[in-house]
Amino acid sequence: MKTIKTTLLGGLFIFTPLAYADFVDDFNHSVAGWQSLTGDGEAQLTFIPMDGFARMQVDATKDQHNIYWTIIKRDVAPSLDMEKLKSPDYELRVEARVRASHAPRRVNFMINTQRTTDYHQHLREYDLDQTTDWQVISMTTRNLDAVPGDQVNVQLGVTDWGPGQYHLDVDYYRAEVVPVKNAKADLGEPLVYHPPIPALENFKQHLKVNQDASINSAFPLVNFNNWTSDNARVFTVSAGQYPLLRWDLQSFRGQKADTAGVLELTTQSLQKGGNYVAALGEDFGIEFDKVRVFEILAGEKNWQQHNVTFQSFTQGKALQAAINGQMIFDTEVAPAQGKTLVTIPRPVLQRLLDGTTRGLLLQPLGAIKVSFYDSEHGDGSQAPKLHFSSSVQ
Repeated sequence: MKTIKTTLLGGLFIFTPLAYADFVDDFNHSVAGWQSLTGDGEAQLTFIPMDGFARMQVDATKDQHNIYWTIIKRDVAPSLDMEKLKSPDYELRVEARVRASHAPRRVNFMINTQRTTDYHQHLREYDLDQTTDWQVISMTTRNLDAVPGDQVNVQLGVTDWGPGQYHLDVDYYRAEVVPVKNAKADLGEPLVYHPPIPALENFKQHLKVNQDASINSAFPLVNFNNWTSDNARVFTVSAGQYPLLRWDLQSFRGQKADTAGVLELTTQSLQKGGNYVAALGEDFGIEFDKVRVFEILAGEKNWQQHNVTFQSFTQGKALQAAINGQMIFDTEVAPAQGKTLVTIPRPVLQRLLDGTTRGLLLQPLGAIKVSFYDSEHGDGSQAPKLHFSSSVQ
């Protein structure tokens, strides 16, 4: 999950400031008043009025790194009772009814003013797990600092969905000032952006990986399970070489993931460098020198570490067809002998328990090369682990 940025733009005053009827747009053949903004990478966004809804049409076919953000945005302050909103007894609630062209994918709400400095405080992500039905998502702010005279910018974002063409349909968008005491529960399971890692001992399960191996796109017929670094058994994330991880979760079928989980990796060696900021600019450059974690959704289902190859895993198709094109997380890597801990959001963990997600795949983000100890190193204590808690439904 990358750094999500915003451009503070205002001047979109469509409704009279004296109405205070809250803000509702049902996109009845119009998207007037909304801005379409993009950043990082080469994705293009068009916000199109359709028959009774609007469509965020994203074209990322020319994007090289799958680091992009696309948002629709507008200032809704003229439609809000800002005197109420400045009171600690009131907050802002936004809600939208959406439908995605591809799933699973995450979208996000963000709310900010022209004085905002912490853009993550009122940012929540939502996992959309199907493409057939409309889904309602909502977010209620906590301690929103907004006073009369401020802009109140509401955003809906599509980020890093992968190379290709996608769309997100929006049936309506609503923003309303609500009393804190009886505010409705938010819909669609709002996910905190980059949540803190909990103490691992608090989880019920600490499951060692069952199968782990690397595949290499340059040598699609070769099995790399015997990969070593300084005589240590490892799997390596580098350009064209992608580790696969799978756990035996059969006994957890039918159980409910209680919270987000954590992936634990132990670094054997790490090589990185390069002045990305000088070449690409600060906002884009800081995204690199990380490892990306993806869900495996297709490909060879029961691959075995001792014989899996790029060709056998992808079954002759593009690697992109086997994974969720939107990564779970972009993570900094701990130095040698250190622990890299990666949040696995609760909806992703649920798909792992259900078997819908078949495992995880790692890719480099930048010219980074990192080796992690695999399950066959030493006594296995430094093997990848999945920490989680679940309960019988």
